Amino acid sequence: MNILHIDSSTSGADSVSRAVTRAVIDKLTADNPDASVTYRDLGTEPLAHLNPVITGAIRTPEEHQTDDMKAAAAPERAILDEFLAADTIVIGVPMYNFAIPSNLKSWIDRLGVPRTTFRYTENGPEGLAGGRRVIFAIAAGGPYEPGSQPLSLIEDFLTTMFGFIGITDMTFVRATGVGMTGPEGAIDKAKEDIAKL
Repeated sequence: MNILHIDSSTSGADSVSRAVTRAVIDKLTADNPDASVTYRDLGTEPLAHLNPVITGAIRTPEEHQTDDMKAAAAPERAILDEFLAADTIVIGVPMYNFAIPSNLKSWIDRLGVPRTTFRYTENGPEGLAGGRRVIFAIAAGGPYEPGSQPLSLIEDFLTTMFGFIGITDMTFVRATGVGMTGPEGAIDKAKEDIAKL
């Protein structure tokens, strides 16, 4: 098993989503002792937001790229290859102002690559990155229930985006109500769900 572990919280040691992703990784590696884990911390090492050079490096055929795009292409492709090399991806998703962190959005923006992770056919879009499992570790201050706003705003976006590139095996582990009851109870509840993975 090749696991990609993504954290995006900017809360450091106080982060609930980091505690939950760590617990997920511990469970997966205990169940799969030979698993390899690649770690990317978007909270401390954020990727640049998309700009014309990065967009061109990701999406423009090489023969039409500018020199700046060509220089950016290899490191940008490495981010995508890191994702494609994993069969299980664990993503920490703290709720910031009713949305995902912008650093996580920047990473996700690099996954939607025409002719690589999706393509358009005469029958519509087709995802090309299927066969992977994604586990989202959601952390939120409010006691939000699945399917209710604002939690659904985040989860609907994630299922739409990853579904678009072909991923159907998605699991949400939720640590909610942190702001009302404190982190311990929310993390303990999440760990009950993690034990069932």
